[in-house]
Amino acid sequence: MFTVSFDIASVGKFVGILIAAVLAFLLLRGFYRWFRRLLFTPRLEGLDRRGIQARWAEIERLTEGGEMNMKIAVMEADKLLDHALKAMAMPGMTLGERLKYAAYKYPKIRDVWQAHRLRNQLVHESSFYLDPSMARRAIKTYKDALRLLNLL
Repeated sequence: MFTVSFDIASVGKFVGILIAAVLAFLLLRGFYRWFRRLLFTPRLEGLDRRGIQARWAEIERLTEGGEMNMKIAVMEADKLLDHALKAMAMPGMTLGERLKYAAYKYPKIRDVWQAHRLRNQLVHESSFYLDPSMARRAIKTYKDALRLLNLL
């Protein structure tokens, strides 16, 4: 027969070391995120992060309304991303051109194209019906893009 015996002190040591390792990992991860945000947060010309965050809060409040508020929220989110890219000195005359340039540094920002196309349909087609799920998906895409740029 095979017998296993445990010593309470050794189990306590093991659990203590395990807890210390998890806490050390969480502390290092938090420090890494803080340091990364400090180093890689883009400089903004004429626009501050608090302003971006305040405008984003307004956009999210708009999403709680009806279809017209959702349309406005999508257009405002598009405009906010455009202003943010301009403030980061991304070259281009339109948001589309700035997105192309930003995609070199931030490849994941390409996801915004579908939301930007939706915004263009809202602006140029007066009878366009905006499905609430499409609007929520577009707003989430804009939010993810602003997070990717370390602005939210």
